[in-house]
Amino acid sequence: MGNRSGERSRGPKCIAIVGPFSSGKTTLLEAILERTGAVTKQASTGSGTVGDHSAESKAHQMSVEANVATTSFLSESITFVDCPGSVEFAYEADPILAAADMAIVVTEPDEKKIPALQLTLHRLDELGIPRIIFLNKIEHATMGVRDMLKMLQPTSDTPLLLRQIPLRKDSIVIGSIDLALERAYIYREHASSEIAPISNDDRAREIEARFSMLETLADQDDRLMEQLLEEIEPPRDAIFDDLAADLRDGTVTPVLIGSAEKGNGILRLLKAIRHDAPDVQATRERLGLAMSGEPVLQVMKSIHTSHGGKLSLSRVLSGSVDDGMELRSGSTIDKVSGLYTLLGREQTKVTNAEAGTTVALGKLEGVKTGDTLSAATTPLPPLITLESPQPVYSVAVHPSERKDEAKLSLALQKLMEEDPSLGVEQRQETGETILCGQGEMHLRVTRERLEGKYQIPVDTAVPSVAYRETIRKSSTKRGRHKKQSGGHGQFGDVVLEIRPLPRGSGFEFSDTITGGVVPKQYIPSVETGVREHLKSGPLGFPVIDLAVNLSDGSYHSVDSSDMAFQLAGRLAMKEGLGECSPVLLEPILKVEVYTPSDATARITAILSQRRGQILRFDARPGWTGWDIVEATIPASETNDLIIELRSATAGVASYRSTFDHMAELTGRLADAAMSAQGKAA
Repeated sequence: MGNRSGERSRGPKCIAIVGPFSSGKTTLLEAILERTGAVTKQASTGSGTVGDHSAESKAHQMSVEANVATTSFLSESITFVDCPGSVEFAYEADPILAAADMAIVVTEPDEKKIPALQLTLHRLDELGIPRIIFLNKIEHATMGVRDMLKMLQPTSDTPLLLRQIPLRKDSIVIGSIDLALERAYIYREHASSEIAPISNDDRAREIEARFSMLETLADQDDRLMEQLLEEIEPPRDAIFDDLAADLRDGTVTPVLIGSAEKGNGILRLLKAIRHDAPDVQATRERLGLAMSGEPVLQVMKSIHTSHGGKLSLSRVLSGSVDDGMELRSGSTIDKVSGLYTLLGREQTKVTNAEAGTTVALGKLEGVKTGDTLSAATTPLPPLITLESPQPVYSVAVHPSERKDEAKLSLALQKLMEEDPSLGVEQRQETGETILCGQGEMHLRVTRERLEGKYQIPVDTAVPSVAYRETIRKSSTKRGRHKKQSGGHGQFGDVVLEIRPLPRGSGFEFSDTITGGVVPKQYIPSVETGVREHLKSGPLGFPVIDLAVNLSDGSYHSVDSSDMAFQLAGRLAMKEGLGECSPVLLEPILKVEVYTPSDATARITAILSQRRGQILRFDARPGWTGWDIVEATIPASETNDLIIELRSATAGVASYRSTFDHMAELTGRLADAAMSAQGKAA
C-alpha cells in the first residue's frame, strides 16, 4: 500500500503524454497550456501553437517527434512531454518515460484503437510507469462509459478505475459527474465547467458507479473494505488519499473523460495530476537512485537546433544544476553552456534548475539520449539502458550531388543522435549507404529532414539483396600467367581442383603440392588470387560453399613472383567456375510477426504470398488477444513487408528477423535478380 497520510507530492513534475496515433495528444497539450495560461488561445486541430509543428508534422498531419512544454498550475511547475503516437516513432517515448513521474494515456472510445492502446499500456507496465487514462472525444462516444471500460479493460494489466461518468441530454454529452467529489459539471467550450445539481436519474447512475470505484480502491485498503461492508460512508479525504496512493503504487489506472478539442475535462485532469501524480522522489526510487543531494540528471532527448546548436533535454533527479556547471557522463566531461526551459520551440533561459525540473542543457556535445549525468568526480552507473528496436524498413540513400557526401554523413550522425531508432549501415560489397528505421513514414520524414533542415537533396533506392552463388559440380583447371616484356618477365602456373561443399560450409583452401613444383612461398599468393576471384563469380555475386585444392603447377626461378601466382590462381578460377554449374543463392530470414489475433489469418496469407513458409503460430505470452507467427521468408520479399503487415493490423504489427540460411534460386526470379544486381542470364 502507498502513503495514505494525505500528504500529496510537491515540487516540479514531469508528465509524458502518450497514446495511439490520432487520439488527440497534441490537442490535449494545447488545451492544457491554454487552461494554465501558458498560451492565450488554444490552436485549432492540426495547426499547433506549441505542439509539434515542424514542416514534416504539418505535411503529414501527425506528430513525428516529442514536444516539450513547461507550464504552471496553481503555482506548481509541470513539464508535459507530448510523445508521437505512431508505432514508427514510438521509440521516442522510451527515454522520456524513464525519467517522467507519470503518463497521461490519451485514447478515444473506438474499438479499432484497442491494439494500439495495448501497445502503449504494455510498455508502461514494462517500465513501471504510473498512468491516468484520459478518455478523449467523449462527445463522439456511441456506448455507455462502463461499456467502454469493459471494452478497454483487456488492454490493461491493472484495473481501470472510472473517476467520472458523462452527463447526457438528448443523447449528447453535456458534462460529467466526478465520482470522488459527488459533483456534476456542465461543460463550457474552452472555459471552466459550471457546477450543476445532479438529477434523480443521474444520481442512481452516480451511486452505482461510485460504489464500483470504491470497491476497486478497497482491494488495497482494508479499512475502506470494512466501511463498505458495514455500509459506512468513507471520509472524502480518505478516498482522495486512496486514489493518489493507488495511482502512485501502480495498482489502479484511473480513467477521466473529456474533450481536448473543446477544452472539456481539462481542469479536473490538471487537479488530478497536481494532487495524485508522484513526484521526482518516487521516480528516483523507481530508477534505483539513492538520494544524496548531488546533481544527477537523466537525458530524455537530444535536439539539434538550427541556430543554437545541440540541446540535451534532461530531468534533474537530485540536487540542482547551474549554468556553466561541469557534468560527467561516463568518462566524458562537458560544461553546460546555457540552461533553458521549453515551451514548444520557445526557449527561456534560466540560471539554475532544482530537483524535479525538466530543462534543456546547451552544447553538451559528448552527451547522448539516455545518458545519466552527474557532477560527481567518479562516473555514475547509467540509470537506464536503451535498446533500439530492430529496423523493419531500409532504403539505400545517397546525395543527389557528389559534393554533399561529407555533409550527408554529418547530418545522418545528428539525426541518429536525435532519434536512436534510426540506423546507418555502410555496405562495402555494394558501396551503398543503408538508412534503417521503423517504417516507410519514419524514413520518409528522415529524408525530408535531410532536405529541409540540412539542405541536402538525396536520392533513395531499394537496397541490394545479399545474393550469393555456389557450384553444383566439380572441375579441375590450369591457370597459367606468362608475360615477357624485356628484363624480368612474369610466370605463374597452377592446377586447381574445385568442388562444392555442403550449404553453410563457407570456403576451404588446401594444397597437395609435392616435389616443390609450386614453391611454398607462393602458395599463399595462389590462395589470395582465388579469394579475390570469389568476390564475383560467373553470375556476378560472391561465391560460397566450395573447396579449392592446389594440386600441381610450375614456376620459373627468375620470372615467378607473388603477383604472378595470384594472377594464375584467378585465371584458373575464372575458367573453372563456369564449368561447375553455378547457381544463385538467396538469403532466407526467419521472422517472428507480432499481430492482433483477429488479423493472424491475414498475416499468414501475406507471408505465404511472399514465398514465406509458415512454421507455426501461437498466442503471444503476456498479451491478451495477440499472436506470434513464425515463418521463413526470402530477404528479397521483406523490404516493404512492414507496410503490408501494418496495413492489415491498423498500424500495430511488428516483426523481428534473423538470418536463417541460403537457398537456391532459379528460373524467372533468378534471371530478374541477375539482371538487376549481377550479370544478365
